[in-house]
Amino acid sequence: MSNSDILGIWESNLPRYYLPSVNVFPDIIHQCCANYDPISKAVMTPSQTIIFYITAESINEMLHFHPARPLSPPSMGFLLEQGSQFPNAEIARISKLFMKPDCQPQGPPPYVHAWFTKFGKLILDMISFILGFKTSEFVDEAIFVMLPMFTPGQPPTVKYDYASFIANKINEQFINLKEKRVFKYTSFIYHLLLYYQIDSFLFTIKKLDSKGERRSVIFWTSVFHNVYESPYTYCEFIDWFIHPASTLLIGAPPPRLSRDIKKILQLSKNYRIGD
Repeated sequence: MSNSDILGIWESNLPRYYLPSVNVFPDIIHQCCANYDPISKAVMTPSQTIIFYITAESINEMLHFHPARPLSPPSMGFLLEQGSQFPNAEIARISKLFMKPDCQPQGPPPYVHAWFTKFGKLILDMISFILGFKTSEFVDEAIFVMLPMFTPGQPPTVKYDYASFIANKINEQFINLKEKRVFKYTSFIYHLLLYYQIDSFLFTIKKLDSKGERRSVIFWTSVFHNVYESPYTYCEFIDWFIHPASTLLIGAPPPRLSRDIKKILQLSKNYRIGD
């Protein structure tokens, strides 16, 4: 992968929104959902104080990114429509750029993720993450149709407003969480909590780089990042991030042992079974 390829991806703004993988703790998402006001697009405390907004502006501020000009968010409907109408000649051209020589397709998408080159997989993973796809095992029309804008060695042909797309998807998933039980933007919620409520957390924060300039929030700490050699244990993740975040969301320190845990451990007479 050449420097021009990397520069082309960065100029598309796509990597800015490719946040680190995090430890999933569903209670935080459900608490945020219960406290979410869809009119103001904000997560609130029980006393109606705003914890953070879920808007394009709040996301871009968190990532220390200020677009030079207005951009349009990608539309899933538009991407699917474009993908269904993708001409065979264009599919063949894009396949040669992003897929392995011995894995060239004989028909339209979906394609297997493993068929793509290292450069192709990197872009696909970023696109899948932003679109909220749980897995990139298969590459369908909506993802494949975005590849032409990342032609190696050339500047991006399109720059999308990914922040608006992500904010709209979070809003949609919060509204439908009880019914559909699907939420795919946990990393954004964690980072929004950290950025806008930094005084609620006591672990070490590194907001500035070596030159004294402010960094994107993803570099402030790795306490909730799901990485192979994390300097933090899972218990520290619970104690230093989950517990203060829950305290903020429910207005009081949460119990260390939930009702379900007590039931499993049979810590109450009401839950004891057999001997």
